Amino acid sequence: MRRALEQAIRGQGRVEPNPMVGCVVIDDQGVVGQGYHAKFGGPHAEVDALDDARRSGRADRLPGATAYVTLEPCCHHGKTPPCTDALLDAGIRRVVVAMLDPFPEVSGRGVEHLKQAGVQVDVGLLEDQARRLNAPYLKRLQTGLPWVIAKWAMSLDGKIAARTGDSRWISGPASRERVHELRGRVDAIVVGSGTAAADDPMLTARLAHPPHRVARRVVVDSQCSLNLNSRLVQTARQVPTLVWTGTAVDDRTVEQLRSHGVEVQRSDATDRQQWIEHLLRYLVTAYTATNVLVEGGSGLFGALFDADLVDEIHAYIAPLVLGGGAQAPSPVGGKGVARVQEAARWQIETMHRIGEDCFIHALRLADPRSAPSPLSASG
Repeated sequence: MRRALEQAIRGQGRVEPNPMVGCVVIDDQGVVGQGYHAKFGGPHAEVDALDDARRSGRADRLPGATAYVTLEPCCHHGKTPPCTDALLDAGIRRVVVAMLDPFPEVSGRGVEHLKQAGVQVDVGLLEDQARRLNAPYLKRLQTGLPWVIAKWAMSLDGKIAARTGDSRWISGPASRERVHELRGRVDAIVVGSGTAAADDPMLTARLAHPPHRVARRVVVDSQCSLNLNSRLVQTARQVPTLVWTGTAVDDRTVEQLRSHGVEVQRSDATDRQQWIEHLLRYLVTAYTATNVLVEGGSGLFGALFDADLVDEIHAYIAPLVLGGGAQAPSPVGGKGVARVQEAARWQIETMHRIGEDCFIHALRLADPRSAPSPLSASG
């Protein structure tokens, strides 16, 4: 099953909104075939593993073999035929499943289909690891919200910009390259209006190879003040761009942005935290977004953390001291907590050097008394 999990992660950034799935087929001689779900709309992991066995000249070993699958095989006709049928047609006699698939059209039916056909099915092997692997998929299904990754670069004294607002560049080139890789596997990249105005960012994945997916660029802007000459607006017809604003904005301003290819959506929420949550839910309902990357600024991060909407942190710490006191912003604004013991607990997954910087990857603990979990496959 560990090998199947290693296979599954190879589909990260390519298969969403589907889950990542891996499959390894074995018999008493060893591995017969292995595979993974490589891209949305493409063959599922079970079919890929069976095809691998056939391509490798081991098709004769499939009848009677055991398939280890990280997620319950599907039993319905979607973009591809049912994986349960493929396993049965190949003569697989035992299937070991890490976890059931909560997707309504599967949700135990795949396992039941196999059992009714006389296949031995065992469920639960390395279930925690399988759940961590697909935490973004599971969160979206269970809550209607995407997995939110907060990314920032800061100095040793915890500043994301100098007192003048200048922030280019705090992190080094190796860290920025890592961020571009992350951008290339998420569904949306979100910034606040202040960051959009100060940095005039492109918010694209600039890599030596084509990114796995092109993220929708989102500006949270209650005043709909995004400059028509900004790079985001000027490239909106090439890269999807959304401005999330309020109902008080005049129609003329909205239409000016729309005439440049920018999507503008208004929310009537009066509470900032609710306003941000509406955006996240919109990204799921309109675009089936699974992973959303937020790149600042401080006010937007504050609203997200105050509302407990962040799942994962990517923090890059540069060997700089900026000073500036309260005039130089720290990563997270908002209300914050009144007492230290009220603060949410985070688990540091990794901490290592990237070039001259230190990278910290942390995951939220749902319950500070328990050991934790959602695994991000990044970093």
